[in-house]
Amino acid sequence: MESISIKGSKRKSLGKADAKALRNEGLVPCIIYGGKENVHVQIDERAFRDIIYTPKKVVVSLDLGDETVKCILKDAQFHPISDKIVHVDFQQLTGRPVKTALNIKITGQSRGVQAGGKLKVVLRSVKVMGLPEELPSIIELDITSLRIGKAIKVGDLKIKGATFLDAADQIIVAVSMKRGAVVEAGDEEEEAATEEVAAEAAAE
Repeated sequence: MESISIKGSKRKSLGKADAKALRNEGLVPCIIYGGKENVHVQIDERAFRDIIYTPKKVVVSLDLGDETVKCILKDAQFHPISDKIVHVDFQQLTGRPVKTALNIKITGQSRGVQAGGKLKVVLRSVKVMGLPEELPSIIELDITSLRIGKAIKVGDLKIKGATFLDAADQIIVAVSMKRGAVVEAGDEEEEAATEEVAAEAAAE
């Protein structure tokens, strides 16, 4: 994963009133868990631009003044009206594998779509377990060779250092037949499989 550095400080007091005061100052109350003890911190909300508002998963090197803690984002809560960040959970990295979700970035123009098929995206992220330094920040999935009646499933992904936690037969993306599509010579069995793939994708 890519790594970014931000600054924060430990909270001097806790409670709803203190958290509200922090937010009024443009700070976000956060908690870091997973170490010897939970650590309550406050971070400038502008620092989350490259952590939350990005499709990439990153390792956060959090400078707290007296120490630097490496962690990853686990959860973020938003105000229901303003949509501003109200609280963030981090997991401290301790050298052990972590469970996280990696977003999928689809690249390329599917061969099946060019022939008139319909692209069905079922999963936009997958759950994985591994060491953060070995995991990618995002999974790039090239669908150029994906033909009508075919699908790419979780079990088709091969990423060194990653153990996938979703079912291997879970469809990520598929191309189904639609009226007017051109079936290439030799693709008769793909045409026959189209309805099955489309049904699987719809079920997911």
